[in-house]
Amino acid sequence: MERLEPLLFSAVLSSNFLISSVVFSAISRVQRAPYMDEIFHVPQAQRYCNGRFSEWDPMITTLPGLYLVSTGIIKPVSWLMGWTGSVVCSTGMLRFINLLFNTGNLYLLYLLLCKIHQKDKATSAFQRIMSALTLASFPLLYFFSFLYYTDAGSTFFILFTYLMCLYGSHCIAACLGFCAFMFRQTNIVWIVFCAGTVVAQKLAEAWKIDSVKKRDEKTAVLNSTVEIKKFVRFLLEYVLSLNNLKALMLLTWPYIILVVGFLLFVSLNGGIVVGDRTNHEISLNFPQLFYFLSFTLVFSVSHLLSPHKVFSFVSSVQKQPLFYVVLVFVSLLLVWKFTYVHNFLLADNRHYTFYIWKNIFQRHELIKYMLVPGYIFALWTFIETLKSKSVFWNLVFFICLAAATVPQKLLEFRYFIMPYLIYRLNIPMPLGFKILAELAIYFAVNVLTVYLFLYKTFQWQDSTEVQRFMW
Repeated sequence: MERLEPLLFSAVLSSNFLISSVVFSAISRVQRAPYMDEIFHVPQAQRYCNGRFSEWDPMITTLPGLYLVSTGIIKPVSWLMGWTGSVVCSTGMLRFINLLFNTGNLYLLYLLLCKIHQKDKATSAFQRIMSALTLASFPLLYFFSFLYYTDAGSTFFILFTYLMCLYGSHCIAACLGFCAFMFRQTNIVWIVFCAGTVVAQKLAEAWKIDSVKKRDEKTAVLNSTVEIKKFVRFLLEYVLSLNNLKALMLLTWPYIILVVGFLLFVSLNGGIVVGDRTNHEISLNFPQLFYFLSFTLVFSVSHLLSPHKVFSFVSSVQKQPLFYVVLVFVSLLLVWKFTYVHNFLLADNRHYTFYIWKNIFQRHELIKYMLVPGYIFALWTFIETLKSKSVFWNLVFFICLAAATVPQKLLEFRYFIMPYLIYRLNIPMPLGFKILAELAIYFAVNVLTVYLFLYKTFQWQDSTEVQRFMW
């Protein structure tokens, strides 16, 4: 089957594009006018298409990467095809750009899976291809491939950056990272993650050598205070060495330039957000980590939930009761002191998060505390599936995960797309039947989401416009 893998993947790629085109056609037929955030994105892209690059909608909060790429693709194609008039940079044509990104994301996910799991000889072509298709069908990412949002393009450039980083092409990765930053400023976190993986690999190599020298092969397993002290001491000694720092900087200098550029941008701009900042305030919303872990548990339920895992978790609690008591206490404290509720979450009944918050968290004041044991189980399963990665890789990933989610005041599932994909790419390759179960869940969610968007419309009392449910 491995010999046929390129042909099989090409067939899957083509089929995915054809099916997505049918869905795209249905959505564009029913919702021709810009919807939700498209009312800002579409007119701005059309200004760029008409050469009015100095005009900017102050309500837009992201940089113009999406509009520049759209104009760069549509204008030459329109010239070659002889298209003129309203068809050029129409809402439908602009949305089609994201359908192209959707196809690109499937291809990049497949390449990433091949690269990350290349040493796993037990991984089959079927697992690689179906995993790539499953992740490309990830409901949050898939749905926004049919609307003119930044998600599909932003994900494409971060995945491309990550792939080039894994292949050691750091200058190319940094250039692609800049493109990702132009789509969404918060992508700087995942650019730092790529640089962090390079540093983590060097640290892991040095740690292994240090462990061999000390004839202590178990020091990589941090299960005691002594071992944690050894780890911290090693980390400090390595980082404080000028030779080591110089070597790391020579490896990661393209990413360092991007980070310095980002800091300069923030300084000159007076913040991360461009345009409207009133609804994008930075806060220490630590429960966002709990929401992300719960979100991951739901969408990776076929990998993370089983009777064996539940029994293993209970056994872990019995072996380390004091640790879990402290963890519960800290979690309760974070939920109590750092839970923030954005006005959009309470007011906009077009989003699924509105109903989740209303029907779960607002039922009783104690609900948010009662969910803490579930959060801890989700955290335990999350960490368990990443044990195959080095402790340094995990440290980098968790720091970036916190940086990407905690500052967000609004509970918005779209913010979870990138950390979820990176997590899912890096866990051990699941068995074939688990991948198929995951794909079936994603397929069902996508069908339901598209059905609700197309056919379960409603209206607000003070508006004549048709409203639709969406993520």
